[in-house]
Order: sequence, then C-alpha cells, then structure tokens
Amino acid sequence: MAKTMQHTLAAPVRLSGVALHSGRHVRIRICPAPADTGVVFQRTDLPGPDNLAPARCGAVTGTRLGTVIGSASGATVSTIEHLMAAFCALGVDNAIVEVDGSELPILDGSAAAFVQALDRAGRRPLPQARRFLEILETVEVVEGAKRAALVPAPDFEVDFEIDFPSKAIGRQRIDLTVDETSFRRELADNRTFGFLDELEALRAGGRAHGGSLDNVVVIDGDRVINPGGLRRPDEFVRHKALDAIGDLYLLGAPLMGRYEGRYAGHGLTNALARALMADESAWRYTWRDQELAAAS
Repeated sequence: MAKTMQHTLAAPVRLSGVALHSGRHVRIRICPAPADTGVVFQRTDLPGPDNLAPARCGAVTGTRLGTVIGSASGATVSTIEHLMAAFCALGVDNAIVEVDGSELPILDGSAAAFVQALDRAGRRPLPQARRFLEILETVEVVEGAKRAALVPAPDFEVDFEIDFPSKAIGRQRIDLTVDETSFRRELADNRTFGFLDELEALRAGGRAHGGSLDNVVVIDGDRVINPGGLRRPDEFVRHKALDAIGDLYLLGAPLMGRYEGRYAGHGLTNALARALMADESAWRYTWRDQELAAAS
C-alpha cells in the first residue's frame, strides 16, 4: 500500500484584512513550498535573511490572547493559530506564509476564510511520505484547575472543556475526532470571543485595536451583543478547540493522539507541546498508508 504523501499548495493565494490587536491592515500571501520545508512565516516588511520564523512550538515567544512565533533575530508573527488549524485540517504540510506586518489578519475571527483561501489555491502532493507524530505515553501539564494532556489514540482527537461565570457561556464541552470533514463541518467557522468589560484595559495595553463585532463574539455580562448572535450555542468551546488544533500543529507533524484540554489556553497548550518534545519516550514519528488514513 502506498504511504500518505506530503502536500503543499498548488498555487499562491492572497488574503488581507485588519489585525486584531494592532488594528493595522495587513496582507498575506500563502505560497507553495518543497517537501520537508514545513510551515515558515516570512516578514516581507523586514530585510532578509533574518525575517523567517518557523512554525514550531520551540519558536513560540508569546501566548497571551494569541500565539506568537519569532525568528532568532527577533522577527515575530502573531495570531497564527487559525491559519495553522486550517493547514492541519486540510493536510497542508509545507507552505511559506508571507506577511507584511507582525500579525496575521483576523478576518471574521474564525478559520473559515483561511479554509476558503486554501480551497482556491488547491493542493498538490509532493514526492515525500508524510510522517505523523504518534503519542505513545500520556503527557500532561497542570496549572491549578487547568489541564492539558496528550494521550495515545489511533487518530487525532480533541476533547475540550471550558467553564465561564457568564451565563452566555457557562460550561461547554466538545469531543470529536478531527479530520478535514469534521473540521469543516464542526469547527472552521467558530469565532474568537471576548468580554466588553475588558476592552478598555486591553486597548490601553496596546491590544484589541482591530476588534469589532465583525470579527469577535462580544459578551456583555450574560449576553452576546453581536446582532447576528452565535453561529452555534457552543461556539465558544468549538473555537477553543480550533485554537488548540492550530497550536498543536506547531509540533511540526500531524498528530496520532488525543488532546484533552480543561480550561486550557495557548500558553498551556504550548507548554504541553514542549513537554512532549522533551520526553522522547512518549512519542515517535511514524507513517500511515493511504488506505488506512482514508478509512480512519
């Protein structure tokens, strides 16, 4: 049986929009890349060659309100998790993401526009087998009531739970096997969210200047104030699962294992990824046959 092969884009594709935190208009171009390149971000507004930041968990330099990666020279790119989730779900192993600023556009606050862009570009196979990162032993990180763990499983699964005092959210949980079909149907269009009473402090700290009702689900007390309401009753936990998928793709390979998140965020997921990489007995690289991957 033939092995599952690596993929890249069939053609470049462009997107543009406002950045969530800086409020600046940014443009990106997602380009094909050779086998074994992985995902690399390139700051086109900075001189090369030190304007490249690899999308790897060890390159993460910040996790507050989004994931930030950086190069050895200090060139950073933030809010990458939604695009990384789309790459993961659609099986894009290799790409160069050119961006003319320090942050990706937030678009509508979900991964839907990134999925649509990748569909426009198309994907093509590369002459190199795709390796998977198989979880062999449970690894977990705990911070008080928060927990993130990776557990052995034959496919990539995500089990995420949140609990907020606002009645607009409350306790929510999602548990699903993640593949392209389930991602498109269950997760891709779920938006990021925030609280109105935190907005002034965020903007005073240089954040959320691009946030609006067009790209964030905004909660005021116990109600959602967006005119269109929610896309799903549990949109909040679905978006958290989307974020986790993007953050886990910074491991550099698709997972064969189960992610369990309890009140976790970008920081805890990155800490988990680093803990996994540090424990070489807990994982291994493996390969899958095309027939097996299609049936799972």
